[in-house]
Amino acid sequence: MGSQNMEKKWLFPLVISSLICVFLLATCLNMGLVSSLHTINSFFSIFPLRVSVNQTTSIDQKLIYPPPPSKPQLPRFAYLVSGSKGDLDKLWRTLKALYHPRNQYVVHLDLESPAEERMELASRVEKDPMFAKVGNVLMITKANMVTYKGPTMVANTLHACAILLKRSKDWDWFINLSASDYPLITQDDLIHTFSTLNRDLNFIEHTSSLGWKEDKRAMPLIIDPGLYKSTKSDIFWVQPSRSLPTAFKLFTGSAWMVLSHSFVEYCVWGWDNLPRSLLMYYTNFVSSPEGYFQTVICNVPEYARTAVNHDLHYIAWDVPPRQHPHTLNINDTGRMIASNAAFARKFKQDDPALDRIDQDLLHRENVNFTPGGWCSGKPRCSEVGDLNKLQPGPGAERLRRLVAKLALAANMGENQCK
Repeated sequence: MGSQNMEKKWLFPLVISSLICVFLLATCLNMGLVSSLHTINSFFSIFPLRVSVNQTTSIDQKLIYPPPPSKPQLPRFAYLVSGSKGDLDKLWRTLKALYHPRNQYVVHLDLESPAEERMELASRVEKDPMFAKVGNVLMITKANMVTYKGPTMVANTLHACAILLKRSKDWDWFINLSASDYPLITQDDLIHTFSTLNRDLNFIEHTSSLGWKEDKRAMPLIIDPGLYKSTKSDIFWVQPSRSLPTAFKLFTGSAWMVLSHSFVEYCVWGWDNLPRSLLMYYTNFVSSPEGYFQTVICNVPEYARTAVNHDLHYIAWDVPPRQHPHTLNINDTGRMIASNAAFARKFKQDDPALDRIDQDLLHRENVNFTPGGWCSGKPRCSEVGDLNKLQPGPGAERLRRLVAKLALAANMGENQCK
């Protein structure tokens, strides 16, 4: 009886305690489950539960059907047209024959030109309605002294390159011409032909076979007064002569070039020291415009393989060549055309050969702009039409034949920096 009473005494508290434990355990489990479900739901809520048919189609199109590649833009050219005393009208005629609103132009009359000529050129550029409207012709008003035998022509070319790089990055090739040069094709012909070319190509005549130039130009030391005088005078010869360099290989060629935007940037900015070192070397070199750019490009492997051995000019030289080429006349017209070149030099002012070129090759009338697909308005070419419209003519086919042959030779490594 005593043990039964004892069991009854503890039975009630045990039942109560068990019920309380079960209640607490159930509560804890329930809270944990709710919390877990909330966490799981929160995690999956960052993903969409379903994607509509339209969304699926859009994603598939982006992944499976990429947009077609954009068509390369037509190329643009940056010109330097330079002259000296008495070249005002020649330069103006060449500029208008070369003009296209897509391009950039820098014109320069050197310090030997009378102030009146330079002021007249500046006035013509400023007052020309087309130039004022498009804003792509700039005159270097602070004139440089330029002598062909010394380094000042190279300095003037680099100056123009720097201006063109600062004014616009939207051009593909730089072309330097003188007032005695003249185009044999229209700008539409040139743009059309170059639109299919690798835009890293550099058309620069060059050779490492110096021949007579080794003794007459590479080894003598000269001082060019044009570096420090405001009047033009001949160079000074300095003794003794120097030996040929061993740190780099010398090349020579034509002073007239068609250079890629990339190579022009390299020459101006010079992210390694070679362009500056060679510029100092050529300061004392006879006729440095015929060697500086050639030696730079051929001593840099990255650019040597882009060199095409031609300057795209028709020039008639003596054998061996003298300081200046023959002056062309109307009797040379057939040879000029047969050369398939883009430009020819040199011409006298208003020579009848220029009138023949205007009439037969450029279809240019009344000393106006050379017509092209961009021309609009009345009179013709008084307004700018569609800049992407081209009207290439027979000149494009002539130049295409020349460039195709040159590009093939360059692609096979022929005549490149040798």
